[in-house]
Amino acid sequence: MLTHPQFDPVALALGPLAIRWYGLMYLAAFLQFWWLGRRRILARPASGWTMEQLDDLLFYGVLGVVIGGRLGQVLFYEPGYYLAHPFEIIAVWKGGMSFHGGFLGVLAAMALWSRKHGKSWLETTDFIAPLVPLGLMAGRIGNFINGELWGRIASPDLPWAMIFPQAGDGLPRHPSQLYHAGLEGLALFLLLWFYSRRERPTGAVSGAFLVGYGVFRSIVEFFREPDPGIFGQSYIISMGQWLSLPMIAAGLYLLWRAGQPSKEKK
Repeated sequence: MLTHPQFDPVALALGPLAIRWYGLMYLAAFLQFWWLGRRRILARPASGWTMEQLDDLLFYGVLGVVIGGRLGQVLFYEPGYYLAHPFEIIAVWKGGMSFHGGFLGVLAAMALWSRKHGKSWLETTDFIAPLVPLGLMAGRIGNFINGELWGRIASPDLPWAMIFPQAGDGLPRHPSQLYHAGLEGLALFLLLWFYSRRERPTGAVSGAFLVGYGVFRSIVEFFREPDPGIFGQSYIISMGQWLSLPMIAAGLYLLWRAGQPSKEKK
């Protein structure tokens, strides 16, 4: 049985300026998005995507992730707390970002970006989908460093069961942050990266992302301590699973739609 290392959340302090690991993980997520995006553009010079578009896309994506992720945490998971502490809403450096909120924020940002650049929304989401999972992995590693979002109680015989002092009970738990990182991050990245190497019908890669993320997230939720959320704390269907259900349904629809024979124009 292991004990959480209790990392210092501050990676580097320069006088009054504190650089936190959580923020560095987000920086790493955005950098890998930019680097992988460049690779996709260089591998497909006839795709019509440019480096300038990628830079602008990243700017819109950062705004969508930060604003949507924070609002999702506030509205979906901790509305009572933030209603009592409204100034904490802007304290993103302390952690507390909802994937599903960030996802909705990115969708809105991509819609605005697509309209600006004359691309279809699904064409844009197909391009970015393989660039997202490694960023999610970085965010989950940030959760682990912060010692937050720990897992459910585990058997002490589990070799990687871990005591999280932040939980305050001294009980062995699943390090669910690392499960998130492995499934929603690395596994989903490999799935999408290789799936998208061939030309796919519009919406297929986006559909694969929605189904893959929704399924992986739902699996990990069985090992993660449920968040109270707006429906209260549930050990049967967690808030994360409720929010993943429409993602899976939408993804299945996009995959079905992509598999339909195209109608030839007469």
